[in-house]
Formats: sequence, structure tokens, C-alpha cells
Amino acid sequence: MYEADRDNVPRDAGDCHEGARTAGAAHRQPPTKGPAVTTKTDFSEEEWSRIVRAPFVAGLAISLADPSGPIEAAKESMATVKSATNPSSREQLVTEVALDIQAEVQQKRNPLKGYRPSLEGTAPSGEQVLVELSAVQAIVAGQATPEETAAFGQWLVASAQAAANAAKEGGFMGFGAAQISKGEKEMLDQVRAAVSQA
Repeated sequence: MYEADRDNVPRDAGDCHEGARTAGAAHRQPPTKGPAVTTKTDFSEEEWSRIVRAPFVAGLAISLADPSGPIEAAKESMATVKSATNPSSREQLVTEVALDIQAEVQQKRNPLKGYRPSLEGTAPSGEQVLVELSAVQAIVAGQATPEETAAFGQWLVASAQAAANAAKEGGFMGFGAAQISKGEKEMLDQVRAAVSQA
């Protein structure tokens, strides 16, 4: 064998495969990441605070639509907490918000802290709540995927629905009471509209 041929001949079978592996590696595409998800870091601190309290604002909308006694209000609040901490969606954004809400509740902090729906010289508090829900939905829509935005809006409606279902309204000592009052039904429709317009 000539000297030049010896340099071109593989020394063993492993050398042949090794060359193929390195050549193939140079042509492979890097692994792609999964779909992008929206998280807390995509929002400012103020935006995140508004997002975290939004399910409670949705529950508050129902309470304002048909004010009732303290027992009914407590039932509506508890139903809102349950809905807010156990969302039906598994979208990353909704899950992350729910975890923050759980932490707030466990530390016995008021989830509506810093939110006041009635200011003098402005619209009635029910309208202000709807404006807040619409604004928060727009904040989410500005950063999140359409799927995450839809899941967040549905979660807000579910929180309002849970509050509406929590206590019977009207009647006398429970007799003749309706599960959801006319005012609550109207407010639920308005909450749906507010979170779907964003």
C-alpha cells in the first residue's frame, strides 16, 4: 500500500461510524422549544396585582349586582375563592395566577387589596367593576397567546358564576328564593361581554 492510500483507509469500523456521526451532527437542527407560554415575568408588578385580583373582582361584580345579607355575601366570597384557586384550565398563565392566589389566601391577605370600585363623581360601582375586568383582560391579551387569553376570560366568568350560584336570592327564609337573581344573570352577561371584548 502506498503512503497516500494509508491516510485514506479507515483504521477500524469505529472510525468509519464516528466520521458519519460528526458529519451528521453538523447538519442537524438544534432541538426546538415547546410553544411559548406567558408567565408572571411578562407583566409589570402593578399589572400582575390586577391580574391576580381579577377573579375576585368578577365575584364582586355579582355581589354588587344583587346585594344581600352577610351570610349570602360570605357564601359568594367563599365560592369565588374556591373557583379562583381551582381553575378548570391548565393553561400556564391561569395556573400561575391561581398559585399566587392560593399563597395570598394561605397568608390571610385580602385578594382585593388596593381595589376600590366606587369613587365619587364616577360611574356606579358595578360599571367600574366591568371596566376593571375589561382592562385586565386587555392586559392579558397584550402579552398572552389567544388560547391563554381565552382561558383567562373563561376563568373570570367561572368565578363570577360560582359567586352567583353560591347563595339563593330573594324569598322569605329560603322559600321562593331563586338560585340566581335577575340582577345576577344580567351581571353575568355583562362580565362575559367585558372579558370577550378585549
